[in-house]
Amino acid sequence: MQIPMPSTTSYQPGDLVLVDFPFTTSGPGKSRPALVVLDTGDADVVLARVTTQPQITPFDVTISGWKQSGLLAPSTVRLHKLATLAKSRVKRHLGNLDSNDRQQIGAVLRQITSSW
Repeated sequence: MQIPMPSTTSYQPGDLVLVDFPFTTSGPGKSRPALVVLDTGDADVVLARVTTQPQITPFDVTISGWKQSGLLAPSTVRLHKLATLAKSRVKRHLGNLDSNDRQQIGAVLRQITSSW
């Protein structure tokens, strides 16, 4: 049995990537932007969905620097919609969040994990 080698590509928290995101019900998925939350160096990466839909929950963060971050339209990160995906599903790197957006996202992630 051959053990798969870890991907040599690494991502940093705050990177925005274009990824083949699977649908929750099934099917092939759709290319969409996502925010890198965690990359431990193996073949997978933890991502949060990025959408053009407006903020609807306390766990959504509007990206103020969306243009500078490499996004095509005003966008929101859905931090309660996390997924672990194979790095092979990442099509390309789009950009990085600015420090203000990183601080806001970090505050919401700390809020989400504070009950642990």
